[in-house]
Amino acid sequence: MIIQQKTALNLQPINQCVHVSFNYDVHFTRGLFQLDNPLLAQVIAAGGETTPKQVLVVIDRGFLHSQDGLLKKLLVYAQYYEDVLTLSGEPIVVPGGEAVKNDSRFIEQIHQRINASGLCRHSYVLAIGGGAVLDMAGYAATTAHRGIRLLRVPTTVLGQNDSGVGVKNGINAFGKKNFLGTFMPPYAVLNDFDFLASLDDRDWRSGIAEAVKVALIKDADFFDFIMTNADKLANRDMDIMERLIYRCSQLHLEHIAGGGDPFEMGSSRPLDFGHWAAHKLEHLTNYSLRHGEAVAIGIALDTTYSYLTGQLLKSEWQSVMSTLSKLGFILYVSALTEQLDQLDHPHCLFKGLTEFREHLGGNLTITLLERIGRGMEVHQVDLALYRDAILMLQDWEILH
Repeated sequence: MIIQQKTALNLQPINQCVHVSFNYDVHFTRGLFQLDNPLLAQVIAAGGETTPKQVLVVIDRGFLHSQDGLLKKLLVYAQYYEDVLTLSGEPIVVPGGEAVKNDSRFIEQIHQRINASGLCRHSYVLAIGGGAVLDMAGYAATTAHRGIRLLRVPTTVLGQNDSGVGVKNGINAFGKKNFLGTFMPPYAVLNDFDFLASLDDRDWRSGIAEAVKVALIKDADFFDFIMTNADKLANRDMDIMERLIYRCSQLHLEHIAGGGDPFEMGSSRPLDFGHWAAHKLEHLTNYSLRHGEAVAIGIALDTTYSYLTGQLLKSEWQSVMSTLSKLGFILYVSALTEQLDQLDHPHCLFKGLTEFREHLGGNLTITLLERIGRGMEVHQVDLALYRDAILMLQDWEILH
């Protein structure tokens, strides 16, 4: 029964529609903090202010240890471009990986420094590190003063081609991935390809999973490029990796800008193909799986399920599986099958479907493959068929 609301003096509601435009550039460079590279200073100067702007640096500890003299380089750079920027105290050094997203103390540390240093909304938080550090620092920046300008410097493949170029920030809570977070684009993204040379093989490989993902749902030619160059990518061919990062970034940005729902107000989230299982697997393995490693398994699972539903040809399924294997990904872990028949058990993989729906709101909406290069959305799944898909992953891993 609908009860009509009584309105004082029969006044009608006032309707308002606010249009907000966000513009930010994703830059590609080398030697970002070399004195003869003015890119960072130019980005800050483009804000138009005449006085030097305060910059609070938040840096990934693991990355810092791999870069000799980085803190001194930052200090010398700031001194050289002192008419544009000034460092706001010592950089805040935080752990990398999911550990930094699982502990709210790091958010508080950044907020306390912003407050103590008197940073304003025209100041900058310069986040340097992997995707997890960027997520955490971005959440801190966008919740202080309702948003301090965020400069992202991704130092991993995953950060440069996916998480670092998007509009989302967040941390984990209640055992759930990105339970707390904001939608707020960065002021700019500065990708330095030189930083990738220091990555270990796992982190080098991990970010390639997101390129496979976006290629499978949006660009068959890009998937063909990845498939053709899988061995070169696995062997750390930098030229091929640069091309992969650029195209992957481009596809992600095109979707965010042109997909019609940049802040995910609806139930659709095609860029999270393979992620419903990936997010759950990260938690089930206590984050011993890198995000990209979990995404690769999620891609393999949803691709196999798409094949079992009759959408994909067997040859297409084999191409995806073979490419992921050539890249060096493991496509089966025991967490896939633990408690699989107990749907209400917190360690059941299928709880990830419920958590995925809750995170979006509305109906369950996951992306599957109609064919390579084209995704399709479904709102219900056959769990028995998904169990079969998991067994196929197990068999694949044994045979390959």
